[in-house]
Amino acid sequence: MFENFSRIMFAKGRWLLILQGLGTTLLIAFCAVLIGSILGCIFALFKISKNKVLNGIANVYTTVIRGIPMATLLMIFYFVIFAPIGLQNTIVVAIIAFGINSGAYCTEIFRAGIQGIDIGQTEAGRSLGLSWGQTLTKIILPQAVRTILPTFTSEFITMIKETSVASFIAVVDLQKACDNIRNQTYNAWIPLLSCAAIYLCLTVGLTKLFSVFEKRMAKSERH
Repeated sequence: MFENFSRIMFAKGRWLLILQGLGTTLLIAFCAVLIGSILGCIFALFKISKNKVLNGIANVYTTVIRGIPMATLLMIFYFVIFAPIGLQNTIVVAIIAFGINSGAYCTEIFRAGIQGIDIGQTEAGRSLGLSWGQTLTKIILPQAVRTILPTFTSEFITMIKETSVASFIAVVDLQKACDNIRNQTYNAWIPLLSCAAIYLCLTVGLTKLFSVFEKRMAKSERH
């Protein structure tokens, strides 16, 4: 069995395809969550704003983006929006599409975190003479970060798994690399089970890592 595995996964440098695909997957996921975090912060503030226009924009954004399947959204961005204007770098398009998708979910995560802080905290900040912006950045957000961290880390882990549909626009990510090996070797179970094992190691490893980080944050808060 080991000889069969070595022949399929390591012959002709096929393991390099997996390594490159894994790098692409992590690059897309990291950049997408970074973009999503920025968009999430902006639209979360829009959602809690008393301005009806900003509130409406945020509601339309989250409703539309969360209501469209990721694979469909990805192909719309590539074939309908970017390909006609000459942008054919599939990795860049994937990062933008996944980032906008992540932003819709981060918006709700951040909004829930901010609104979950007791209103008395805001009133205390304003009574001390702080502006609304100062109250938000110095009192509300630091507390909200601790509240939303578990959900936010879940979003990052989910994003890593969702990038497997990037191959719909010919991105050679981890999933596509393993699928290419399947096509080359006419063996399905070794490449696909290897792909599943790598995704599993990534998700479990990141879950453990973020869990340690959360515990350290909780410990520092107690002190």
